[in-house]
Amino acid sequence: MEDRSALATITRTSLGNLDVVTVSRPCFTKFYITAHPVEGNNHYGMFDNLARFLHDNDAQIVSQDVFGCCALQSGGMEALRGAFGEIKWPITWIEGEGPSKKSLTGTQVYAISGTSAAPIRWDERIIGNVFEDDDARYCLLGDLRAADSSRSDTEQARETFEKMEEALGHAQMDFSHVVRTWLYINRILAWYDAFNSVRNGFFAERRVLHGTMPASTGIGAGNCAGAAVVAEAFAIRPKSKSVRIQQVTSPLQCPAPDYKSSFSRAVEVLFCDHRRLYVSGTASIERNGATAHVGDAAKQIALTMEVIEAILESRRMSWSDVSRAIAYFKDMDDAPLLGAYCEKEHLSLLPIAVAHGDICREELLFEIELDAVANS
Repeated sequence: MEDRSALATITRTSLGNLDVVTVSRPCFTKFYITAHPVEGNNHYGMFDNLARFLHDNDAQIVSQDVFGCCALQSGGMEALRGAFGEIKWPITWIEGEGPSKKSLTGTQVYAISGTSAAPIRWDERIIGNVFEDDDARYCLLGDLRAADSSRSDTEQARETFEKMEEALGHAQMDFSHVVRTWLYINRILAWYDAFNSVRNGFFAERRVLHGTMPASTGIGAGNCAGAAVVAEAFAIRPKSKSVRIQQVTSPLQCPAPDYKSSFSRAVEVLFCDHRRLYVSGTASIERNGATAHVGDAAKQIALTMEVIEAILESRRMSWSDVSRAIAYFKDMDDAPLLGAYCEKEHLSLLPIAVAHGDICREELLFEIELDAVANS
């Protein structure tokens, strides 16, 4: 029997181009890893660094995100197979800056050791992994998209949610177990309202609106399949009442449904030995839902970080509890402004991947999402 009274051991390390947060429990160990590009022209060197770390820790990847040019996907997949052998996890490859910027800006993985994950397949593709412990059953889904990219954007969006639901069924779960979604929307500014209508309708049909709505990121980014939407999801099915899942409000922003977007500002999952917080994609939006600091990227970054900090503090957490983050920029030339902000606020050790993406409003220049973990 495991000692359920002991607290989880949470460690944070930086190893060259890897930022690693490890959560060790008697049942198994979880790794949140952010890998940054290596110096020089080796686009795929970070995959080798990642493989060495996981091999040394006898860990397997459950899901992976790669941020960068789709022209590098073929070589990237070959490099991943060379580093890892057979790929047994979903890889969500998101393109930023278009084909003219042939680079990768980073990759993030969720990995585990001490237990095994079972893959979920769809048409010969792995789109998820399922694993469990004494507390819950977990499912991570990735690279979910419509089969036919010639269909209308809204038809593809609907199909993507339906595929997500069907994949959850393979894991003995349903939409009520989803705590987090990621929605990478091609040409987001052209049809975000229509996308929200599809999501709102689907969630209403599945009665998601009457429960805990997932935390979510909806960002404008391309993908290698040319699909209208590529999605990811994280679902948790508790095995006992000792695991609690609750919606978290933002002290400095209104609820997203106030402007017809169906997601929670954040979701917290409480276990006997630790807590996890999933904070949605957050941008420079005022309490009344209006965009703040139009045209000023530095001020948008500062306000957004203030909003995130308030959410963390409301859950007795701080920046030091962040396990991974992704910062999205409408213009990658603004990325150094985040570095300057973090240096000024002494946040230089945050595990942040940087990616290009259009935010859901034309005037928004920056968005950040993150997860945090702390002892109970």
